[in-house]
Amino acid sequence: STMEETDREAVATAVQRVAGMLQRPDQLDKVEQYRRREARKKASVEARLKVQSYIAPSLHGVAQIDLFFCSTITGNQPDILKKLLQLFFSLFASAFVLYFDCDVLSLFFFLILLFFYLLFGDISVPEIVRETQDLIERGELLQAHRKLMDLECSRDNLMYEQYRMDSRNTHDMNLIHTYFGDMQKLSEELAKQLWMVVQRSLVTVRRDPTLLVSVVRIIEREEKIDRRMLDRKKQTGFIPPGRPKKWKEKMFNILERTVSTRIEGTQADTRESDKMWLVRHLEIIRKYVLDDLLVAKTLLDQCFPPHYDIFNKLLNMYHQALSTRMQELAAEDLEANEIVSLLTWVLNTYKSTEMMGYSELSPEVDVNSLDPLISQNVVDQLLSKYMSTLTSNIIGWLRKALETDKKDWIKETEPEADQDGYYQTTLPAIVFQMFEQNLQVAAQINEDLKTKVLLLCLQQMNSFLTRYKDEAQLYKEEHLKNRQYPQCYVQYMIAVINNCQTFKESIISLKRKYLKIEMEDTLSSSHTNMDATLDIIAKEGCSSLLDEVFMDLEPHLNELMTKKWLMGSNAVGTICVTVEDYFNDFAKIKKPYKKTMTIEAHRRVVVEYIRAIMLKRISFKNAEERKEGAERMIKEAEQFRFLFKKLAAGSGEDTEGLCDIIEAIAEVIKLTDPSLLYLEVSTLVSKYPDIRDDHIAALLTVRGDASRDMKQTIIETLDQGPSQPNPNYVPIFKEITVPTLTVPKLLK
Repeated sequence: STMEETDREAVATAVQRVAGMLQRPDQLDKVEQYRRREARKKASVEARLKVQSYIAPSLHGVAQIDLFFCSTITGNQPDILKKLLQLFFSLFASAFVLYFDCDVLSLFFFLILLFFYLLFGDISVPEIVRETQDLIERGELLQAHRKLMDLECSRDNLMYEQYRMDSRNTHDMNLIHTYFGDMQKLSEELAKQLWMVVQRSLVTVRRDPTLLVSVVRIIEREEKIDRRMLDRKKQTGFIPPGRPKKWKEKMFNILERTVSTRIEGTQADTRESDKMWLVRHLEIIRKYVLDDLLVAKTLLDQCFPPHYDIFNKLLNMYHQALSTRMQELAAEDLEANEIVSLLTWVLNTYKSTEMMGYSELSPEVDVNSLDPLISQNVVDQLLSKYMSTLTSNIIGWLRKALETDKKDWIKETEPEADQDGYYQTTLPAIVFQMFEQNLQVAAQINEDLKTKVLLLCLQQMNSFLTRYKDEAQLYKEEHLKNRQYPQCYVQYMIAVINNCQTFKESIISLKRKYLKIEMEDTLSSSHTNMDATLDIIAKEGCSSLLDEVFMDLEPHLNELMTKKWLMGSNAVGTICVTVEDYFNDFAKIKKPYKKTMTIEAHRRVVVEYIRAIMLKRISFKNAEERKEGAERMIKEAEQFRFLFKKLAAGSGEDTEGLCDIIEAIAEVIKLTDPSLLYLEVSTLVSKYPDIRDDHIAALLTVRGDASRDMKQTIIETLDQGPSQPNPNYVPIFKEITVPTLTVPKLLK
């Protein structure tokens, strides 16, 4: 029954084979050809079965046939000769047993042929090795590989036969292996040549694409042999030494190392040799990677089979190599500008149209699907380091800028003027240029960093302005110790005042340019603080300049309302000339501050004039003196009015009111009818309600004709009177003190 089952299986298999052979009509013509081929196969199988059943003990000798070749140059000919002779007798005996079976006899005669070849032949594997070596050296890699494959095929078949007959016979295996030892070196030498071509593939593909194609064909052949050998291993357990070679995998490893080396090798400079080393390094990387990928896409892709997916593999290698390099750079102790260069490149340049987003790389390269080169965590660490470095840098820069500016303040040459003729120093320009540069740099990275840098700049500006205010105050104090020094004190103080206006305008401009409207509120309080500080600096500067004026006016002011003055002193003329002279310099003060300055100068001149009256340095003796004095006062008020009208020209400032006070006082002094004195004084008080009793008492003393009782009556009656001040009137008398010595006497 077992035989029947076997027969049935054999028939079924045969039917399947025949059906497989006759799939198409044209195959019917080949039926006779198929039949003869199958008959030959059957005869061959039957002969093999006979040999195996009758001469199993001698089959070991078959493997020894090829071992004959292995020994021709190893000095083992005597052993092989003995073995061959043994084999002859063994096979000869078997041949008789098999009644001269033709297969065994042919093997027998083949052994005789080998025997004579051994004695007289010139067969040599090393000769083929030498030929192959020559082909490799001449760069004829395909032919060299063909010979190498033939050699390997012989060795592998010999080893396989040996393995099949006696897998434990390591001695004979080693004999074959030793004989073909040079072939292994040959394989390594060929591989070395292949890897050299692969390493230079992006250059080779432009100069000699055929060479690259040959290399790829060799690798493909080896891949096929690897697969075949691995399949045989699964079936038989045998695999030749050195298999699988995995040359395709090695090729990709070589490419990967080449890409990494190419990226790392672009750093030509160090920080010590070139401050721009990183910018240069990153630009070279950008250029190389873009060039390489364009070559890979347009040329390299055509030299490889589609399943190698060479462009995408290379793209991935470049991305990985870049990622590794960027992480290495990020881990270095970078300076602030270097951090910016790195982050700008990583976050923007890499995916821009200058690199991975280049039009000719699409659609293969999709920038949106590229992973980040460095993690967000590393980006955050770099940004944090950048902000802390930038903070200390800005503090240092601002301090240095102020120190440099202070050195200018003591120069013996006037400061520069801007295009409108206003004095200035370079401080605001230097500070805001520095801010601008850092903001432009931050804007390259992202919006968020730009806002942070702006907040930092303005925050540091706030602290800086406080120092600026303190330095301006110290400058004034030093000058007061010796008014001859510095020589250009007035001009540099004007420049400081003007700088305040420039700072204000620059802050507004900076915010408008770099701050989003929705962020305005976050800065409003600090902006208000800065404006307030700048106003204080300017106001104190203006005040110190006016102090300068009035220190020069002091001797002339002291002449007012004295006998000398009454006799015809030119004190007011000198005062006007001095003020005008100073205001020639003050014309270099920017408008908002110059206007304030003119008003304040006008006010102070009038205050000092009225103070001179209240000092009671003169008491008119008679109506004639009173008239002369009063007319002189009216004339001098007119001089002041003319002067300040001229100084305020174009500012639209009303300068009339202040000089009117001098004239109103003059009218009280000029009055000839004492009975009308109360009325005149009450008119004065109603206009200027901040006049105090001591002011009226002093005024009446200067007039010189009012008795103590009259003074008392007028003062007491005035207290009950109504006041009708001008709504624009700014109190002036409250600033003026009257010497108190005579007041108690008056009020007794």
